Amino acid sequence: MRRAVKRAMDILVAATGLVALAPVMVGVALAVRIAMGRPVLYRQERPGFRGLPFEIVKFRTMRSELDADGRALPAHKRITPLGQLLRRTSLDELPGLWNILKGEMSLVGPRPLLMEYLRYYTPEQARRHDVRPGLTGLAQVNGRQLLEFDDRFTLDVWYVDNWSLRLDLDILLRTLQKVAAGEGVPPISHVHRYLGDPPRQGTESDRRGPR
Repeated sequence: MRRAVKRAMDILVAATGLVALAPVMVGVALAVRIAMGRPVLYRQERPGFRGLPFEIVKFRTMRSELDADGRALPAHKRITPLGQLLRRTSLDELPGLWNILKGEMSLVGPRPLLMEYLRYYTPEQARRHDVRPGLTGLAQVNGRQLLEFDDRFTLDVWYVDNWSLRLDLDILLRTLQKVAAGEGVPPISHVHRYLGDPPRQGTESDRRGPR
C-alpha cells in the first residue's frame, strides 16, 4: 500500500511539475542552446531499480570540448558558468521529472550513479538499488555532492531500510531548503571530483567501492 501511495505521489508531482514548470524549462533550454549549442539535453545510461539500466535525462551543463588527442577535457574545464548555475539551483535536473513519470525514477531515493561503478559495490552497497533511484535523496540533504562515496552509500542503504512516506516528505522539504541556499555544491575548480571520474583502483579500500 505504501509503495502504491509513493508511486501515485510521484506521478502527481511529476505531471504537475512538467506542466507548471514548462515555461522555466523552455527558458533553460533556450539559454543552454545559446550558450552551449546542441544538444540541449544530456542523456546517459544509469542503473535503476535492481541495477537495470535506464536513460537519465538532464539539461546539458558542459561543452563538448576535446584535447589535442581527441579526448574529452576534464569536466571542470568543460563546465560553463551557466552550467554551474544550473547545477547549483538543480534546474538541470528538471527533465528528470519525465524519468519519474515513466516509472524509471522516484522523487526520493538513492541518486543514480554510473553503470561502471556497479562492479565496485559490496553486496551491502548494492542494496541501494533495491528501490527506484531518486531525483533527490537522503545523501543530498546531508552534504549533497560534498560527501565521500562511502558516506553516501551508508545513507542510501539506511534509506532503503527505513523508508517511509513521512521520511520522503521530510527529504523533499529539506531538499528545497538546500537548493534555495545553494548548499553542498563544490566550486568549479573541484567539479571534476563529483561528475563521474572513474573510481580509483589498486588498493583494498578502492575495491570496496568508488570514493
